[in-house]
Amino acid sequence: MMLHMAFRWVAIVAFLLGIVVDAGAATHLAPLKKHKKGNVIFFHPDGTSVSHWTAARMMIAGPDGMINWDRLPEMAVYRGHMKTRLTATSHGGATTHAFGVKVDPDSYGMDRDRPLTALSGKPMSIMREAIEAGMPVGVVNSGNIDEPGTGVFLASSESRRNGADIAQQIVLSGAQVILSGGEQWLLPKGVSGRHGKGARTDGKDLIAEAEKLGYTVVYTRDELLALPADTKRVLGVFAHDHTFHDKKEEELRKQGLPLYEPDAPTVAEMTAAALDILSKSGKRFFLVVEEEGTDNFGNVNNAAGSIEALQRADVAYGVLRDFLKRHSDTLLLTAADSDASGLEVIAFTPDRAGQPLSRTTRNGAPLDGRDGTGTLPFLAKPDQFGRSLPFGIAWSGFEDGAGGILARAEGLNAEALRSGSCDNSDIYRLMYLTLFGRPADSGK
Repeated sequence: MMLHMAFRWVAIVAFLLGIVVDAGAATHLAPLKKHKKGNVIFFHPDGTSVSHWTAARMMIAGPDGMINWDRLPEMAVYRGHMKTRLTATSHGGATTHAFGVKVDPDSYGMDRDRPLTALSGKPMSIMREAIEAGMPVGVVNSGNIDEPGTGVFLASSESRRNGADIAQQIVLSGAQVILSGGEQWLLPKGVSGRHGKGARTDGKDLIAEAEKLGYTVVYTRDELLALPADTKRVLGVFAHDHTFHDKKEEELRKQGLPLYEPDAPTVAEMTAAALDILSKSGKRFFLVVEEEGTDNFGNVNNAAGSIEALQRADVAYGVLRDFLKRHSDTLLLTAADSDASGLEVIAFTPDRAGQPLSRTTRNGAPLDGRDGTGTLPFLAKPDQFGRSLPFGIAWSGFEDGAGGILARAEGLNAEALRSGSCDNSDIYRLMYLTLFGRPADSGK
């Protein structure tokens, strides 16, 4: 009782003195003694928790090794709750990243079906505000063009399912770089493209419109890598839908489909091309990148696909970190908004390496080996003792959960994450501070 009363008096005194002592603080970012304006790169490996990166490390470098994600020096625990839900949706979480405010889970650049005012006080996303300020911007996604991790930065819709309208907003946004899948939303229904037939019901050919606006349109990895050095605008259309096939391992084998389209560029290759174009402008730029396969493969409990997507994302981190070494006036910020399906690494003794795994763990959780259910375990790269140890991947469900998610950063103003805690709205705050040189709410 005495301790309880003492705590109450401390809280009252703290309130009177204006000291914030609870979790209701507007921001969790550490104060910066001095901040600078510069380029911003936000990389969103969708659905990735610490457990996902643990699995990636096993396969890339072994349990004692280091991957590119490990080398990002600043980090904070990410809090992704929404206005009316404790876990994020992809479109709602992305909206908070792009606008800096918490919204209804079923939101795509709006607060459900209501227009949204960003934390800066402007009725637009941070990327739209950057375009208005004359900055070059770009979006890169291994998924469909309307995937929200990048899409909400350029488009707003009352429904995530309005793919045709979202695609039109993105293509007409003025972004210098747009690289993704989603050809279906760029062509009229029934019109054949490079990857399949269009699905638009309004008769519009957005690829033709993009060409009129000065975009060079490319459809494959080879075409992207062969872009002329003086390219200023590019629209990459690398698949009919996603550049990957987000189905279970067994279904992919049945249909004879690969995890990723072999002719499509990887997220790392797209990122490198985007950086080359944006950095040549000589102006401060803003780039948002998403590896969507890390989420979608998890949501169908495909462990092999999840690990492949994680490996691709880690290569992209390497591309981004190399860019930072040459351009110190750049912030690299990264976070997921949720944990895709609760991936967990389950260890097995060395003698199990050649034996197929059981279908579930002892509590009934689905268990994947390297080729799906009931197959041989994954083998980690050698540890410090030279042993390649077996493991499986267990799943908690098909949904996106809260998970153990880290926001990480390197470069300009990255030390703001030294607070150790980061709200999803802080992603916007740190990007805004770096792009515009002032706190997001300073003009409100």
